[in-house]
Amino acid sequence: GFLEYRMDRCVFNSTELKDIEFIRSYYFNKVEDVRFSSSVGKYVGYTEPGLKYAADWNKDQGQLAAMKAQKETYCQQHIGVW
Repeated sequence: GFLEYRMDRCVFNSTELKDIEFIRSYYFNKVEDVRFSSSVGKYVGYTEPGLKYAADWNKDQGQLAAMKAQKETYCQQHIGVW
């Protein structure tokens, strides 16, 4: 069988928004194919399929804007919880 999953995570260096990084990774069979990092501001592919996904997803400015907003909407609101 095959296993595909996505993982979102926040890296906190402080409670300041500028020191928070949002990362969304896509995995296939335990290998990371592609990742969005708010520090980089775009998708980066690590495998042959991941390079294709990243190239396609990086063309969509609306998608990139939504992902960049996750740092504030997903990470920052959970500072007190995490």
